[in-house]
Amino acid sequence: MSAPDALLLLSSHCPHCPGVLAALADLLKQGVIGRLEAINIEQRPEVAQALGVRSVPWTRIGRIELLGSQSKSELAAWAAKADSEAGLADWFHLLLKEGQLPRVQAMVEAEPGLLAAVLPIVGNVDASLNVRLGAGVLLEHFAGSDTLRALMPRLAELSQHPDARVRADACHYLGLTGDAAAKPWLDARLSDEDADVREIAAESLLGLV
Repeated sequence: MSAPDALLLLSSHCPHCPGVLAALADLLKQGVIGRLEAINIEQRPEVAQALGVRSVPWTRIGRIELLGSQSKSELAAWAAKADSEAGLADWFHLLLKEGQLPRVQAMVEAEPGLLAAVLPIVGNVDASLNVRLGAGVLLEHFAGSDTLRALMPRLAELSQHPDARVRADACHYLGLTGDAAAKPWLDARLSDEDADVREIAAESLLGLV
């Protein structure tokens, strides 16, 4: 995989911008990023307006957008996973944690294939309740769609997760596919050791065609 490109928006009076610029320049020299474009929004305000950027430093690495000061190690970590599903999942997790569900929803609606990047959040037992609820809203928005049905094998794997909360959530989303192909995995959870999982599996089975 080739190194991702980076775009930095900065201003002359931003105290954190020089540090981010220097870190990105070092990553460019090291080949961690493939190209760096830096734009002073005081001179090119139309760029910030077009991107909807209201404060700086603002950094885009691949398709991941980051606001505020970032260390070189943080930027390198994002660059390493910028265009991977794992990177998008981590970015979605960050946005949901910051309460930016509408932004994530708009991105997924524009590109439904991005819904797959929500599944690692479902399987993340350390994700906060707010983040998990946000992931649920995104998946429920695609109930009955081909986009959600395409994720059925991975939801089936999550339905066998060691954590009961993950199994319960996976059963709920399997039910939302509305596809009879989910029946064997839900049937398997009717004898789950956890009562909530058994209940959700039974309810989900009722919604299958």
